[in-house]
Amino acid sequence: MLLIILGIIVFLAAGAVKNLNLPISGQTSTIKIVGIGLVALGALTSSIKQIDAGEIGVKSLFGKVQDDVLTSGLNFVNPLMEVKTIDVRTQNYTMSGVHNEGDVNGDDAIRVLTADGLEVVIDLTVLYRVQASQAPKIVKEIGYDFKNVVIRPITRTKIRDNAVYYTAVDLYSVKRDEFQSRIFKTIEANLKARGLVLEQLLVRNITLPISVKGSIEEKIKAEQDAQKMQYVLQKEKQEAERKRVEAQGIADYQRIISLGLGDKQLQYEQIQAMKGLMTSPNAKVIIMGGGKTPIIIDGKN
Repeated sequence: MLLIILGIIVFLAAGAVKNLNLPISGQTSTIKIVGIGLVALGALTSSIKQIDAGEIGVKSLFGKVQDDVLTSGLNFVNPLMEVKTIDVRTQNYTMSGVHNEGDVNGDDAIRVLTADGLEVVIDLTVLYRVQASQAPKIVKEIGYDFKNVVIRPITRTKIRDNAVYYTAVDLYSVKRDEFQSRIFKTIEANLKARGLVLEQLLVRNITLPISVKGSIEEKIKAEQDAQKMQYVLQKEKQEAERKRVEAQGIADYQRIISLGLGDKQLQYEQIQAMKGLMTSPNAKVIIMGGGKTPIIIDGKN
């Protein structure tokens, strides 16, 4: 556009030089050609718009937004058309109580009141993207600063509206996922109506009042101690059961031996023991007496 304006100025200047009979009046034709060339070059460059990957171009002519969009690559448009790009990739908006961690400097966490009247501080990240086909509608109805106009106020309002259905303890522990799912659905519906897609809602941190947090930690510790005691008792029961089974096995073994161990069995065991002694490398003298028990004398003595 700048070249077009500059070319028009040069062309008009050539006519003025001719009318004033200046020393360079003989060069007016050349000056006009230069002006026309600048206009042509400006028109050509203004007609080519490059859109980078992950972006789309929104066109407007004299303030009127066009319904179609430009996709990534080179596009030929009316040289008088104004084109602004919008990122259609996944974007994030973080509201955090930590300084310089979120999109707003300072403490930007969301403070909500729970069902039991306690104030809870929530750190949150919103992952969203612009629906490409709805970009002209967004520009017409919201403008280009949709992050601060739509994302931030809707998210903060819906979180406060839904937090009142939960107690502080529930938000901190057992119903955290349920709360996150609930606010996701409500925020998703509101953003969709405005041409934005909510991809994910991340509850990064929930901070409770110090007194409540201390009570919860004590409760959790008591529950852990109770679970530990149950484990110990269960282990002791298993050990007692093991000993009972072992004792029963020994008793059964002794009963079987006492019933089946007669004189012939004892004699057989005695013979086997004597065979072992006879094959031993140590010299042995075995004296078989009239009794049932032999006398064993070491042959080395």
